[in-house]
Amino acid sequence: MQDAQYWLTDVRLETGYRYESGAVAETETSLFHIRVENGKIAEIISAASKLEDPLPKRHMNGRLMLPSFRDMHIHLDKTYYGGPWKAPSIPANGIFTRLEEERELLPRLLPAARERAGKLIDLLIGSGTTRIRSHCNIDPVIGLGNLEATLQAAEDYKGKAEIEIVAFPQHGLLRSQSVSLMRQALKNGASLVGGVDPATVDGDIEKSLETTMELAVEADADIDLHIHDGGHLGLFTFQRLADLTEEAGWQGRVTLSHALALADIPQEKAAAACDRLAGLGISIASSVPLGRTIPIPLLHERGVKVSLGDDSITDHWSPFGKGDMLEKAGTLAERFHLVDELALGQALGYITGGITPLNRSGEQVWPRVGDEANVVFVDASCSAEAVARRAKRLAVFFKGNLVFETSSSAR
Repeated sequence: MQDAQYWLTDVRLETGYRYESGAVAETETSLFHIRVENGKIAEIISAASKLEDPLPKRHMNGRLMLPSFRDMHIHLDKTYYGGPWKAPSIPANGIFTRLEEERELLPRLLPAARERAGKLIDLLIGSGTTRIRSHCNIDPVIGLGNLEATLQAAEDYKGKAEIEIVAFPQHGLLRSQSVSLMRQALKNGASLVGGVDPATVDGDIEKSLETTMELAVEADADIDLHIHDGGHLGLFTFQRLADLTEEAGWQGRVTLSHALALADIPQEKAAAACDRLAGLGISIASSVPLGRTIPIPLLHERGVKVSLGDDSITDHWSPFGKGDMLEKAGTLAERFHLVDELALGQALGYITGGITPLNRSGEQVWPRVGDEANVVFVDASCSAEAVARRAKRLAVFFKGNLVFETSSSAR
């Protein structure tokens, strides 16, 4: 539906919690009519109210409406998805094995990069995701080729999803001498500065981080760094990045992707690191790896903003990946034993930019008049059930425009 103004009728929204013995026992819901105008929620009224105006109406039949999802770490530019099945060709012996493989692989994938990125975006939208952050290879092997293909794919889906691109020197900012290429990428469509393992890959933590920050300040761009380095090496890298963030005044503009060191160090050291990151507004993006999961609930408790992402989807790094952020939220809940109604419902916030229909006190905080109509309708009674059971997605709207639906979603 592309009407500038219309009603979504009989929409199920969460309205509060029912308590038993002081604990949340059930999420309460009611039905509402929601008027959408120019891509935003313009009015919310009880479904008991009779609609007498001539605006178009889309009947949602009591389906639950949730904020649409965000995949904040994915690689759209180098995927096998949408092409013939292919598992990784050789076992990975550390990151350098894959980097060497990319020298021949990426030029071969480039002709199909735009098409496959588009199919991957379709997969994400169909699972309820309308905001995507993609890291895109910038290196001497592929130059700006992958960036150009990803930008074309993003343009193809303009009006269906918000896609931002991180200029990602996969082969090392210093190691591959990609500083000038990064500058070009930031002038030609990339909006964030990326990086990878200043210690292990670049071999010079100080110079790598300082150069990254210089690029960001020069381009007035946010930063999103892959840091896989573990233990105290990774922790030291976080600390130096935090120092540079404070010196440059880049608070609230830096993301650590993976941040695996937090899974290796004692909890008291992890808590202290979290406090430092939270104080500078440095966020964390995690793919919730099964074997080495960082302490996400601790991060959240200490005030660090945490988002989730798919990372690889069926590529030469990994044969896995579903492109489903609700699956990620469910995996997180299982991994950290978030099994009660309140914890499950609040886990939705990890894939929505922190937005949940109810806050922890049970107050309805979403949706509000004026919010963008970026929503997903699911076959579930509440957020908790949606997370636990990875509820079926029935319809997805981006800025008020219907961008996905199943045949049974509405009429």
